Amino acid sequence: MLIGHFTERPYQDEEHGFFGSTTREAYFDLGLSNKDYDPRLGSMLYHRYLDEKLAAEEAGFDALMLNEHHSTPACMGGVMNVEAAILARITKKPRILLLGNILPLWDDPLWLAESLAEIDMISRGRLVTGWVHGSGRESVSHNAQPPFNRQRFEEAHDFIVAAWTKHGPFRWEGEHYNYRYVNPFTRPYQQPHPPIWIPGGGSKESTDWAAAHRYPYVMLATAPEATRQSFEFYDEHAREHGYEAGPQHRGYLFKVHVEATDELAFEVGRKYIQGPPNPFLEGNQGGVHRYLQNLPGLAPRNRTMPAAALNRATAYSRGLAPAPEESGRALSRIERSAGTYEQQIERMTIITGSPKTVIEKLRYILELLRPGVIILWDGEGAMSHEDQMRSMKLMGEEVLPAVREIGASLELHSPFEVDPRTNQPVEAAAV
Repeated sequence: MLIGHFTERPYQDEEHGFFGSTTREAYFDLGLSNKDYDPRLGSMLYHRYLDEKLAAEEAGFDALMLNEHHSTPACMGGVMNVEAAILARITKKPRILLLGNILPLWDDPLWLAESLAEIDMISRGRLVTGWVHGSGRESVSHNAQPPFNRQRFEEAHDFIVAAWTKHGPFRWEGEHYNYRYVNPFTRPYQQPHPPIWIPGGGSKESTDWAAAHRYPYVMLATAPEATRQSFEFYDEHAREHGYEAGPQHRGYLFKVHVEATDELAFEVGRKYIQGPPNPFLEGNQGGVHRYLQNLPGLAPRNRTMPAAALNRATAYSRGLAPAPEESGRALSRIERSAGTYEQQIERMTIITGSPKTVIEKLRYILELLRPGVIILWDGEGAMSHEDQMRSMKLMGEEVLPAVREIGASLELHSPFEVDPRTNQPVEAAAV
């Protein structure tokens, strides 16, 4: 089993109310001007988040995950390949997991192929690259054409793989990309190319596409039961494509925070839904205009589970479910769209507790979903550096060793133990 660490690197501006302030209650995606951004504070936060990645390596995490969003205070990873390049040099052992680069935004995917190859070489073969379609936010903020989102994604994927594996020079004449000369002199450290994983949240098209390519599919912060249904859908399509999927094809990112006691963990865990307004996160401040999320070419035609099984914030914001009915006391807009913090704890979309409590909850997740990769999402929202470091210390000392034992007993093999392309064991090799 592979265990990763993730933080979305929020822009935490306590002075101006990003720590749970009701003044940001009306925030909607792409509704905040960058005049509110302080580069000196941003600089401090980048250094903090890089320091936390070093601490995650010291704690024993197998992978350090980065993601990418644009024009939002919820995620400072607008150019995550820069962060990845830094981590490639300052870390030694963990995989550098990018989930992922937004392919439809790239007008020059050859540049991306070269950038990722260089990161792979600097890290001496520790890069895991993941590619996503992106949201309406990214299409608008980078002037990408939504109707061609899926076509650009698939052609950019095919082109990058060719650039990595085909000896040049050669021409590329496609629908969206044309090159007279393709011959990147730098090539990836890993051959034939770095592993490719596909993150997502339930799109049938993306799940089937990942299964067709035998790429591991990583569900992003979805409810456990909805995640199980999506993995079952992947398994069905894997059989249609002639193979049996296993744990090596499954990954799961979810929110986990550990403290010395259950009481303290419950108190600190509430910060998941505070801090910078993240319109895509369950329970957090902010929202998404339906027309922005459902731009033509972006909205999935169907999903791997019914809308009722999706997390309610995502379902409502994407126009897939009506606003929940108010009952009893007056609920905030956040609670109406996502459920209370207590409800999220109950349905395990947020996991908090002492090491003993968290280990038992993770055992349940592993038994239910059987993933070969889990990524623990911590240090989020309004959590401070101190909150993150306390949790990470307990994870390294108690949680990670116990979870590895559970994973071994359940035979949850990662893609680095069983090759997802062949379903054959991978011989251990030092990176």
